[in-house]
Amino acid sequence: MAKWGEGDPRWIVEQRVDGTNVNNWHWTERDVSSWSSVLLRDLLLGVRAEGPEGVVQLTEVPKVEGESSINNRRGKLFFFYEWQLRASWLGTTGGGVKFRGTVDVSNLSDENDMEDLDISVSLCKDQPDTPLLGLMKTRGVQEVRRALGEFVRQLKSEFSQGMILAKADGQPQLPEPQTQKNQIQTCKAQVPNRKIEMRWRFRTWPGEHYAAVRLDLEDRGGETELRMECGGVPEGEEDSTREGWTRFYFQAIKQVFGY
Repeated sequence: MAKWGEGDPRWIVEQRVDGTNVNNWHWTERDVSSWSSVLLRDLLLGVRAEGPEGVVQLTEVPKVEGESSINNRRGKLFFFYEWQLRASWLGTTGGGVKFRGTVDVSNLSDENDMEDLDISVSLCKDQPDTPLLGLMKTRGVQEVRRALGEFVRQLKSEFSQGMILAKADGQPQLPEPQTQKNQIQTCKAQVPNRKIEMRWRFRTWPGEHYAAVRLDLEDRGGETELRMECGGVPEGEEDSTREGWTRFYFQAIKQVFGY
């Protein structure tokens, strides 16, 4: 048994002067509620279903209340999340008549499987009955479950790699960079530890249209400065490009280092 006060190397944290949590061996926790709320809204706003009755889709997500966190204990990751959600849906018949309603999810939680989620669908009080309500309760609810399942998948995928572990030489082991599914990148030049140049594009951009991206890294002693230049972005795509890089690259880098 390890003995306190006798310099036993099995005491990882208590007898380190700097108190370093080596390899995240002891309990560490990261709050990812803000990241989760943004992703939940994005995924729910993509819900859409069609049928003989017409088309239904989610148009707003006015309620996203809850929290998410990741805990690392002795090298094992535990994901905790609990959310209450409300979304507005719009149904349109083949003849163009529109109906509105709401979707409520009261128990999105790590304790519940996707099939156990309580998803209730209703029409707004001033709306007459319509077959579109049945479409939303069947195919629409299936799409809601799919979207929420994707949230859980991305939560575990994104932050499993974000909990830093050390390599044998003591240097941080960083996750492989991840890109949003509709982004493409091809590196054409690289200077180790100093520069990366690549051709990069959204899949939604015109065919074969790439932006030129350059990343310069400069060692500043206790920190590294990263500078990015991006040219050739199609007109009107500047904001979405900036948002994509901020969210899926720079924020991910900060999460890796615990910021």
